Amino acid sequence: MYRNLRGRPGVVLAAAAVAQFVVALDLAVVNVALPAMRTALGFAPLDLSWVVHVYALTLGGFLLLGGRACDVYGQRRMFVLGLAVFGVCSLAGGLAQAPWHLIAARAGQGVGAAAATPATLAMITTTFTEGPRRVRALGVWSGVNAAGGALGVLAGGLLTEYAGWRWVMLINLPVVAVALALVVAGVPAEARPARRERLDVLGAFLATGGVGLLVFGVVRTDANGWDSPATWAILIAAAVLLAAFVVAESRSSASLLRLGLLRSRWVAGANVLVFFSTAGQFAAFYFVSLYMQQVLGMSAAATGAAFLPFSASLIVGSVVATRVTAARTPRACLVPGALLAATGLAWFAFISPDGGFLTDVLGPCVVTGTGVGLVIAPIVTAATTGVAPREAGMASGLMNSSRQLGGCIGLAALATLAAHRTGTSTDPAAVDDGYALGLAVAAALFVIAAVVAIGVLPRSRAEPPAPRPDAPTENRLEGTLS
Repeated sequence: MYRNLRGRPGVVLAAAAVAQFVVALDLAVVNVALPAMRTALGFAPLDLSWVVHVYALTLGGFLLLGGRACDVYGQRRMFVLGLAVFGVCSLAGGLAQAPWHLIAARAGQGVGAAAATPATLAMITTTFTEGPRRVRALGVWSGVNAAGGALGVLAGGLLTEYAGWRWVMLINLPVVAVALALVVAGVPAEARPARRERLDVLGAFLATGGVGLLVFGVVRTDANGWDSPATWAILIAAAVLLAAFVVAESRSSASLLRLGLLRSRWVAGANVLVFFSTAGQFAAFYFVSLYMQQVLGMSAAATGAAFLPFSASLIVGSVVATRVTAARTPRACLVPGALLAATGLAWFAFISPDGGFLTDVLGPCVVTGTGVGLVIAPIVTAATTGVAPREAGMASGLMNSSRQLGGCIGLAALATLAAHRTGTSTDPAAVDDGYALGLAVAAALFVIAAVVAIGVLPRSRAEPPAPRPDAPTENRLEGTLS
């Protein structure tokens, strides 16, 4: 099962990229369509946010389980299963007749994405051996992942305005069909192992419950607030479950997450770095989108189109990062990329209520997009450096969990901070002031990411790989990251 998925490497990469694109697209595509969904299905004001939150909740909660399931049951099988569930739930969402129909469909999409996302990355890391070819493949995966999120706003605006909100869900079906066809054409089925490993049921329960509660507690701060007893009760419960998860994994012989994997400076450093950088990126995307609509008065479709320079710059940055990383190390791009993104976001923090797209958005978009592009591809390479093929799904699930948690926590925290600065005022100047503060803090998060890259990531790939699963201390965290 853990031998490379040789088959046709180009088709493997294409299948993984197409699948990851649609998963990333759905993180953002529904945002612009929310008002139309509310009108069509009769959502109560407080229930509408669940169309967004439930996808983040199930995706974040099941990623570790999905990653480990790839290692136990096979990457191709989990890829097909996850995409099939995602596609069926997309169809159900497009045909929804009541609010709970759409919310249930979005929850199912998150579960399917949690199975498919680790599989896409694991398929790449087991098909392409470490070196320039894997770096290039991971660069394509990362660029497509980021482009999916960036283009989600554009697609959501255009589909809602010209085709109707249901197509925000139904557009997934042809993309899923293409990805599944590519898998059938070029990804061979893994051979069944003589002895199948068992799945860590206790670890799965604790990790899914802990991460799910953490995401739930954070995303509901929009209604409960950070100072609410309900919020803190949920977060404390999440902390208890996650602490129990760490204890259980340190004693398990079939762990969901082998803690020894975190002794690698590449793996540990990349996961911390992706947490902070994604927190800054998601929050910035949110504030800039609201600034263009609520302060500059741009339409949904125009706002989506305004992100095209960001997407183009991100692709350029990803291409440059892929070439540099192939010749040197991920660290060579992560540090300057994070600092460049921080510079762009600091420039964004000077937005004005009397500004415009050309004066306040275009320049920072290009700088920030280039910086983010320089970061996203090397992070994935760093997070999988030295990882054994039989743990590719585990490493992928861990990195994607860090990404999802960073985005959810960063967005919720910075949105609360901006709302506190704005207060109850709806005056454009007050709203602008809150968004500017959020963007300034997002810039600081990228500076932290740069510091992590400097202080934790090795200067060369010469560091020994993460201890293998058969090492005598496989689940222990003795010592420091050295």
